[in-house]
Amino acid sequence: MIIWVKMIFTFSRLAVVLVVSVLTLGLVDASDLAKEQRWREQVSDFLVDGEPIDLNDGVIDFFAIYTDAEELVDTAVIVIHGSGVHPDWSQVVHPIRVELAYAGWNTLSIQMPILENDASIEDYIPLFPEVPRRIDAARRYLTEVGAKKVVLVAHSMGARMTNYYLSRETVANEENAAAPIVGYIGIGMGEGNDAYLEKINVPILDLYGSEDLPGVLETVDERAEAASHNTAYQQQMIDGANHFFDDQIEALLEAVTAALESF
Repeated sequence: MIIWVKMIFTFSRLAVVLVVSVLTLGLVDASDLAKEQRWREQVSDFLVDGEPIDLNDGVIDFFAIYTDAEELVDTAVIVIHGSGVHPDWSQVVHPIRVELAYAGWNTLSIQMPILENDASIEDYIPLFPEVPRRIDAARRYLTEVGAKKVVLVAHSMGARMTNYYLSRETVANEENAAAPIVGYIGIGMGEGNDAYLEKINVPILDLYGSEDLPGVLETVDERAEAASHNTAYQQQMIDGANHFFDDQIEALLEAVTAALESF
């Protein structure tokens, strides 16, 4: 009897250790939700343009900012930020989400999975499976508020996440999906995008600056080769612009607006 009790106790301890280990491993490859919440609180308190909302991706709620144009339009824009930041980041993201709304497009800027500030590009890759749920949730929301078509506009790591999303077989073959994607503008795409671009068929504007990061500039030809099957793929360089388009926001907005009008 004593032996059986000891065995049961031992198995119970092993089960607890196993459960804790599984949970811990799951958290290692997940977005920093505490950081997401801190961003939400800080951004919501100072938001001037747009409405803070919570979307549900089927697993968790996540933060987004919806900014509607004065008149309802068929095409809406999902804005996707880079690594570690939020849907109202002052560089690239805020100007795009606000100015496009002023120009006539409803925008939905969404919080993407994030990690600590010193996380590397490779650290983000295990988070990519979380990306489709969030973009799909954004598309569903835009459909509910009247959008008929969607264009994705993504910057830096957000562009790589978007390429991952668009390259999936389920997106390539989807039919009658909510708010179909009719175009994509990837801003400052860096290394690691080739394998995704080879599988994407939606119209793409690959937008970057002449003073962009080395990983962006050194892979320009590789990206073009990877997307050579896509007759609606184009590249555009903005002279004098760095990765965050400091002092070149007007040129960035002109390029984005022209692409939106062409989709």
